[in-house]
Amino acid sequence: MAIVVEQSMGLDPFQRAAFAFCNRRRDRIKLLIYDRSGFWMLLKRLEADRFHWSRSQEAVLTLTTEELHWLLDGINIAAVRRHPVRQYHSVG
Repeated sequence: MAIVVEQSMGLDPFQRAAFAFCNRRRDRIKLLIYDRSGFWMLLKRLEADRFHWSRSQEAVLTLTTEELHWLLDGINIAAVRRHPVRQYHSVG
């Protein structure tokens, strides 16, 4: 998996990040994490449901920690809309 991160994604597998991979049926997700002494490989398999994996044209997506938790909890990230960021210039 580290070779896939490095060669296919063009990213450094040793950076402080969690790399997520999904299978074709979208019932399994693997996470690859490096922690200074070696790699962690975590696998989550769903018995009856599917993960809502993004169908984006981009090969690599960047998620926040919160979005990763949503993905693992079965929430469709593409359907979630946040309040717009507002910039206020004065209080009064």
